[in-house]
Amino acid sequence: MQLSLTEEQTMIQLTARQFAEGKLCDNAAPLDHHEGRSTFFSNLKELAQLGFMGLNIRSEYGGTEAGVIAFSLSITELARACAATAVTTSVTNMVAEVIQSIGSKEQKQHYLPKICSGEYPAAGFCLTEANAGSDPSSMRTTAIVDDGHWVLNGEKIYITSAEYAGAFVVWAVTDAKAAKGKGISCFLVDADTAGLEISKPESKMGQTGSSTNTVTFDDCRIPASALLGAEGQGYKVAVGELAGGRIGIASLALGIGEAAMDYARSYIVEREQFGQKISSFQGLQWMLADRFTELEASRLLIMQAAYNKEQGRPFGTSASMAKLFASEKANDACYTALQLMGGAGYIRDYPLERMARDVRITSIYEGTSEIQRVIISRDLLKNVSS
Repeated sequence: MQLSLTEEQTMIQLTARQFAEGKLCDNAAPLDHHEGRSTFFSNLKELAQLGFMGLNIRSEYGGTEAGVIAFSLSITELARACAATAVTTSVTNMVAEVIQSIGSKEQKQHYLPKICSGEYPAAGFCLTEANAGSDPSSMRTTAIVDDGHWVLNGEKIYITSAEYAGAFVVWAVTDAKAAKGKGISCFLVDADTAGLEISKPESKMGQTGSSTNTVTFDDCRIPASALLGAEGQGYKVAVGELAGGRIGIASLALGIGEAAMDYARSYIVEREQFGQKISSFQGLQWMLADRFTELEASRLLIMQAAYNKEQGRPFGTSASMAKLFASEKANDACYTALQLMGGAGYIRDYPLERMARDVRITSIYEGTSEIQRVIISRDLLKNVSS
């Protein structure tokens, strides 16, 4: 693969970095304390206007057509400043890609411009259920045909940005008699549809600036045209889109880890103990060396996965490898950074405490680290003779 960035990719990365430093950094702490909400929405709107809500969407629908590598670079830069804004941007891009990939011409023309322009502050990905997390094929939400409409009943949990999403991609069982995973279909549902209810935000350990809600469907009637893609093909779509989403979460984890280590590095070159800068102690130097090496390895794995997807090559396993390694090593980076800062890292006046909480979820959502290991090992073993 080509390791150097194109001029366009470099420009997009720089734009994301400048926006993050200029607009997101100062609002990250207030947002973490449930403040700065209006600024958060203003930033999402401006990101859309800059093209960051449709990075891999065709220009005819209002997208940027910048590609998967540019998407990854952007999420990393945004996450360095504000993980809540980064995850909102990542999931919204993922929803837009689902619609572009399998939507009808009418669906693309209706929804994609609203997502890409920021008319919708965000878009929601409704897959997870209480008994269908790591195993989405066990979902119980149903969609039945009634008088030319689909009627949805069920509940989706842990839905990112649900309370301010303009539309949702929703998975439901349409053929209860089909084999497991075979009778699932995908739908587009507007946020203001009767029968769709959104709970109050979950109270979370981290990523508190990003709302996570339960979405309930109670005899929610949607038109027949809301079916997204072919009936019964929803599970296959979900698996494919989750693979792409893992590139986004890996990129997000990398950004948080980098920000944490950069902050700690600056701190230890100023802090003195025993009459010298603590950065002169070999133990701390080795901690720096190990974590930065791991973050750089994470970057290369992410770029490989993004490149594979952008080139139309199989990318599921490389995305799982990137997500597994980047999320685990970003967690290590945040805790090492906190350790380097000692007691100061544990104080909320410094950003390390927030970063350590924000990064923890990256090894859980879009497929836990354990699920990524299952995916990787299955691919490694599938062509090996017994």
